[in-house]
Amino acid sequence: MSTTYRIGVVIGSIRKDSFNRKLALALAALAPEGFIFEHLRIDDLPLYNQDDDGNQAAPVKRLKTEIAACQGLLFVTPEYNRSMPGVLKNAIDHASRPYGQSAWAGKPAGVIGISVGAIGTALAQQHLRNVLAYLDVPTLGQPEAFVQVKDDLFDDKGHIGNAGTKKFLQGWVDKYVAWIKTHNA
Repeated sequence: MSTTYRIGVVIGSIRKDSFNRKLALALAALAPEGFIFEHLRIDDLPLYNQDDDGNQAAPVKRLKTEIAACQGLLFVTPEYNRSMPGVLKNAIDHASRPYGQSAWAGKPAGVIGISVGAIGTALAQQHLRNVLAYLDVPTLGQPEAFVQVKDDLFDDKGHIGNAGTKKFLQGWVDKYVAWIKTHNA
């Protein structure tokens, strides 16, 4: 009997042709059988307002329900102004509230991202890791992956086309898979 792991993918970019969405899809293709990656929608959430904690909007309730059904999380984020995008922080805030009812707590996660910049998404990932630590989200620490967009990164089918990068990302996915399995044992 094989186990199925449902992974909630939270992409910090809502741009139609997002590099991070492409990376998320490419990473899912590197995962073994039994791992199902479901992209969690965050573009329809209202701006977080603590006054709404007692009566959360339908999209917020949906997000929290989807997170609760997952065995793991994958955050794939760009870096905006040396931090995580506001849309991602907004989703994190919504699903963590009201206080004491966080959907994130205890869910094992991986953090990765891609950018055109030379340092990839290093600072956004660090900020995100700080927030996730506070929210009791055990996050894979190593290997870190700060991916830079290059012309040969993706092939025409959306898979990782660069052999060296594919080998590195396969290693990252393998560690992530082991992390999720360990936290769901």
